[in-house]
Amino acid sequence: MRRRPTTATFAALIALAALTAAFATGCGSDDDRPDPLRNQQWGLDALKMPDAWSTAKGDDTVIAVVDTGADLDHPDLKGRLVDGYDFVDEDDEPKDLNGHGTHVSGIAAAHTDDGIGVSGGAPGARIMPVRVLGADGSGTDANIAKGIVWAADHGADVINLSLGESGLMARLLKGGILNRAIGHATGKGAVVVAAAGNDSTALQPYKTDTPVLVVNAADRTGGPASFTNFGAQNAVTAPGVDILSTLPTYTTKETLKNLSGYGKLSGTSMASPYVSAVAALLHQQGLDPAAIMQTIRDTAANPQKLAKLGLGNVDAAAAVKAAQATQAAKNR
Repeated sequence: MRRRPTTATFAALIALAALTAAFATGCGSDDDRPDPLRNQQWGLDALKMPDAWSTAKGDDTVIAVVDTGADLDHPDLKGRLVDGYDFVDEDDEPKDLNGHGTHVSGIAAAHTDDGIGVSGGAPGARIMPVRVLGADGSGTDANIAKGIVWAADHGADVINLSLGESGLMARLLKGGILNRAIGHATGKGAVVVAAAGNDSTALQPYKTDTPVLVVNAADRTGGPASFTNFGAQNAVTAPGVDILSTLPTYTTKETLKNLSGYGKLSGTSMASPYVSAVAALLHQQGLDPAAIMQTIRDTAANPQKLAKLGLGNVDAAAAVKAAQATQAAKNR
């Protein structure tokens, strides 16, 4: 069975003049120079990421993006990448020929405060690009499972699955190879975060003992995005509409009319790496996978009890504060 990324739409181009200026600043380590496109990243503010960064940035954490690969030379990603693998072409260079994986990677951990482009959700984390989907954005359960296992075996602390829609979740429900791969990853100490899908469908998509954190998508109001799936037990919600991030600087499916290196996409695919970034912040605090998932769930907010938001919108600042309190209590 073939799988596709959970991306709903491709939005407007970013102004080339601003992007040219961003690239002209050069590439380097994060050094407190404001990112020129940061003010367009509403999702970071909705998640209260800047408040969380005052005490946690995801240092010494590796986020595996099991997806279409990455633009390995993108100015906002170069230097943030660790070795990955290409299960589509059996290669050590997981170059993104679609664009989706590059976008997801930037959301999770693009260079932050280096004067280039956008900011990533976990400024101290690294990205492990694992290519399991081809140039058309589709792939097989077998390759996805291999990618999950490979990432866990090669040191991933967080594994992001922005793919599959209801098809992937149906496979989880059946207890197939993806379910086993996720169990293997958790046993290796990795947190697995998965997009809920974009079918506007209510469903309980996986076995209740599957150790995966499912993420629905919210719009700018904090309400559920029109396309988001919902109904997964203990799912949480994160921003997923008009999300600005990195895109390949060469021609791919997602960059046919935009080679600026940045663009906006919508989908639960965009919501998932935001939560993977929060998981990275909590990993830095020393929490294990189960505690990371529980802390994110416990601190999510859903005051109106909207079913499509699951347990609620993720609050990075509250999650980090709770993690620190937990660790402090253990050390007494």
